Amino acid sequence: MSKIAFMFPGQGAQVAGMGKDFYEHSQTARDIMDEASENLKLDMKKLCFEENEMLHQTEYTQAAMVTVCMAMEQVLRERNLKPDVTAGLSLGEYCAIASSGGMKIQEAIWAVRKRGVLMEHAVPGGKGAMAAVLGMKAEEVDAGIAGIEGVSVANYNCPGQIVITGWKEQVEQAAAVLKEAGARRVLPLKVSGPFHSPMLKEAGNSLREVLDEITFSELQIPYVTNVTGNYVTDIRETKDLLVQQIAAPVYWQQSVENMIKNGVDTFVEIGPGRTLSGFLKKISREVTCYQVGTWEEAEKVGNALC
Repeated sequence: MSKIAFMFPGQGAQVAGMGKDFYEHSQTARDIMDEASENLKLDMKKLCFEENEMLHQTEYTQAAMVTVCMAMEQVLRERNLKPDVTAGLSLGEYCAIASSGGMKIQEAIWAVRKRGVLMEHAVPGGKGAMAAVLGMKAEEVDAGIAGIEGVSVANYNCPGQIVITGWKEQVEQAAAVLKEAGARRVLPLKVSGPFHSPMLKEAGNSLREVLDEITFSELQIPYVTNVTGNYVTDIRETKDLLVQQIAAPVYWQQSVENMIKNGVDTFVEIGPGRTLSGFLKKISREVTCYQVGTWEEAEKVGNALC
């Protein structure tokens, strides 16, 4: 029997206009976005639907993304499309937990608003950096940066794409070393900080205080954690994992491989962009992938899978 995974993108997938058609077509989507606006004292419609600088600032991006992705997810639920497991890349893990029943949607949005502020201000501007290393195996990247203090792997995305993170000068040094060692390209990322690096450990400690204010519920289905790439079935593990996640590498490729190993053959990427679908194609050609970033796509997926 076919198993379905919902997967949710992370920061960087945001785009002006995201979720607008869901807001126009669905009362459920409207309620989620309007309630988030009220709770956070942020105009979600203006933030998500119009061209603006705030959408690309970490302290606003995270709340906007989770709001929109969960509005889309709830529309799919109304069509009786239910996953067997969920997963999300970095920020997307909060959507995965909410989709699995472990967190209320509005509490997840509130938590990532706080998380975004903590991450934005964890390291002084311009001091940290991230870069995508293309065309190298994970072990080659690990070996290449082993002797450079202050640089680590942020994301194991898929075969041939690893992201490094750390102090700006050291990341630039690592880029030169990796190019020399055979990387096809090393691309600096347009981010406001060195995310998923030990430099954010203090932000993780502060995040624990935020998560202490949330009521976690028993999981209805498992989700996959970025920290290990493994299934989580016990909600009591979640808080510690989310604290670790902010400064630890994202094992996305391993997460997907574990879901496939556990029988998932259909993946639905929920949210703007095609990032996770692109990774999935490089991880496995044996599975089916759908994207839901527009109302039209939600209708097509609903018809195909329900």
